[in-house]
Amino acid sequence: MIVDLRSDTVTRPGKEMLEAMINARVGDDVLDEDETVHELERKLALMFNMEAGLFCPSGTMTNQIAIKCFTQPMDEVICDETAHVYRYEGGGIAFNSASSVRLLYGDRGRLTPELIEAEINPVDLHYPKSSLVVLENTVNRGGGSCYTLEQIEPIYHLCRLKNLKLHLDGARLFNALIKTGDKASGYGAMFDGISICLSKGLGAPVGSVLLASEETIAKAKRIRKVLGGGMRQAGFLAAAGIYALDNHVNRMQNDHDHAALLETSLNSLPFIKKVLPVETNIVIFELDDRYDASHFVEKLKDLGIKCNTFGKQKIRFVTHLDVSEDMVQYTLDQLKKLH
Repeated sequence: MIVDLRSDTVTRPGKEMLEAMINARVGDDVLDEDETVHELERKLALMFNMEAGLFCPSGTMTNQIAIKCFTQPMDEVICDETAHVYRYEGGGIAFNSASSVRLLYGDRGRLTPELIEAEINPVDLHYPKSSLVVLENTVNRGGGSCYTLEQIEPIYHLCRLKNLKLHLDGARLFNALIKTGDKASGYGAMFDGISICLSKGLGAPVGSVLLASEETIAKAKRIRKVLGGGMRQAGFLAAAGIYALDNHVNRMQNDHDHAALLETSLNSLPFIKKVLPVETNIVIFELDDRYDASHFVEKLKDLGIKCNTFGKQKIRFVTHLDVSEDMVQYTLDQLKKLH
């Protein structure tokens, strides 16, 4: 048995999703003629109460386009030190937007108005202009920790008071919605931009959508073109996203349940030093000194279990639609055999 817990990006389309892709109505999306891309963009915009959407190849691209839209060179982006836009997007904030970054230290990646307000720069030529706050929901390096809308609302009000834009890296936002029970429509009123990834928990093979105002999306299209993100018959990929939105959202609770089972077992093992609290589909744990993280990953690989290191002595498991209950049980059984 092979159990792939490296990421929820490793899923493959099932028969029904492939059929939806094959039957998609397509056109040249750069010429704005792909009906299925339009349908996906409208569907998500309506769901999140935003004016428009833009389909892109990746979440990195949607995030970087948003940051470019909401900043000018010599501005500053405020985010947590664990943020994907800072750690895992290749230095894109500096390269694409010529902006600096103010890093904050939140609770497992989650920020508060108090943390943000203390780091907003005064109007002074010595300082970059604070112009954008980026939140991540769920927080990857926070072990899938998530915000509720109630926690986000005071951050929204602060940003409006201080004339800051607010962007959401919602790569795993549907996981957060399943956990909190919040309505997707509540997000549109609070964020200037929202990035939705289709190829993580939703299980589509490729793509992310940036949601924003019509004015912002018009600007974003030009930036996407410059970045090389314009795709032609992209409806084949968009169709997978539509299928995922229609069929894979509610089932995410299974992934959360599987992650919780892993958390419980890991907490009982003698070689585990610490497990971050599990809220959604990500499990991050720290090994004690009897195991080196890289060797631990290799040992599990020999047992048919794939995972990744996630810092010094840390391992990450991610559950997803291609991880069954039997696979979780197999993983638990193998972990219990280790010493």
